[in-house]
Amino acid sequence: MTLSSSQLRRAAALQEKIEAMQDELAKLLGGSAKASASSSSSAAEKPARKKRVMSAAARKAIADAQRRRWAKQKGEASADKKAK
Repeated sequence: MTLSSSQLRRAAALQEKIEAMQDELAKLLGGSAKASASSSSSAAEKPARKKRVMSAAARKAIADAQRRRWAKQKGEASADKKAK
């Protein structure tokens, strides 16, 4: 889409009006203008979450429990096959 220079000027003027209204709204609601501007910013500016780290002992406990569940399931499955 190609915009003419008059359309670009109008768009810039509208953007300035929007920002001024957002600042005014933030002042009325008790927040700061900076807070309202940052809430409308992209998600890329949010801080990254910290990666969760699991200890080796916890990983071993989870793996052992899963192996027990698999063994129990295999045992029941083989017992059912023998019964038939």
